[in-house]
Amino acid sequence: MTIEQRIGPISLPDNRTQRLLTALLEGSGVTLNGDAPWDPQVYHPDFCSRILRQGSLGLGESYMDGWWECESLDELACRLLQHGLGERARPTSDRIMYRLQAGLLNLQSRARAYMVGEAHYDLGNDLFERMLDPTMCYSCGYWREATTLHEAQLAKLELACRKLELRPGMHVLDIGCGWGSFAEYAARHHEVTVTGITISREQAELARQRCAGLPVDIRLMDYRELDGRFDRIVSIGMFEHVGHRNYATYFQTVEKLLADTGLFLLHTIGSNSSEITVDPWIDRYIFPNGVLPSARYIADASEGLLLLEDWHNFGPDYDKTLMAWRNNFDARWHEIADRYSKRIERMFRYYLSVCAGAFRARDIQLWQVVFSRGRTVRYDAPR
Repeated sequence: MTIEQRIGPISLPDNRTQRLLTALLEGSGVTLNGDAPWDPQVYHPDFCSRILRQGSLGLGESYMDGWWECESLDELACRLLQHGLGERARPTSDRIMYRLQAGLLNLQSRARAYMVGEAHYDLGNDLFERMLDPTMCYSCGYWREATTLHEAQLAKLELACRKLELRPGMHVLDIGCGWGSFAEYAARHHEVTVTGITISREQAELARQRCAGLPVDIRLMDYRELDGRFDRIVSIGMFEHVGHRNYATYFQTVEKLLADTGLFLLHTIGSNSSEITVDPWIDRYIFPNGVLPSARYIADASEGLLLLEDWHNFGPDYDKTLMAWRNNFDARWHEIADRYSKRIERMFRYYLSVCAGAFRARDIQLWQVVFSRGRTVRYDAPR
């Protein structure tokens, strides 16, 4: 059954799979074919068996296939996670296989570093330009005093600059510069020189255009290929792609590149658990080989190399950011709909919505962590 063929929710068969799934949902406030905005409306008779068999992968793929619909995907995800169905939605065999694979292989090696760029960030600048705000920040905004997405992203960029204590003439390294949002902002408003690196060809091309005329050098390269010394280093929304086997190398690289009196700001999504795991749908369709770091992994990998000066969690702001992106996506999708498939449209709507729900449920966090080499006289982090 395709999206075009569906005519309305079906009556679910009263069988074992339907009863098992209903039992799992009991207490979550989610009802199959219910009346609440977060209740899934089912269009395919094999929906229940597919979810029980494939877990979160089947849930996401069946949505992409048009097997079900939901008015409030974000709230559905929030309620499922708050009910404890996050880890249970990943089949045991898949979890074991991933742990074995992650233990035996470096899934984020230099040879594999460009995979996420090709699979996600290179999908199309036209799509991201419509989804994001004019800064082209593809990371959490700072909503403390902001009322719009653009205000929140500008506030995030300024907050990072203030935490780094930027001064005119400094040389700043931006690890994972994306479309050049921080590089452009810091060079324009704080009169610094920026070297930005990315593993996405599409990002590098647009970042160079956006930073034309500014003292900004955008390079297509992996962080492990860098040399030099920098007064300040920033990494916004990139550490999620580093992988636990490379955390030590990452912090060793930062320590090598950072000036004696320098500061390093790490902006990353974080996991509440140090267990090495990944959502199979996100891994397959959005961020291949990505893995969220825990606080312990960050602390352990940086210990003996850098001094942790400040740790700031504003994870709930990512819920607002993702919902703002989804609103932009919905409002402007028609402008590019002829260039992408219906499946891509549903994939992005599902991705943005369920991630917003995950932050709302406090299942994942957003951290800004500031490090020094321990040679600054005093550090007072702004908020």
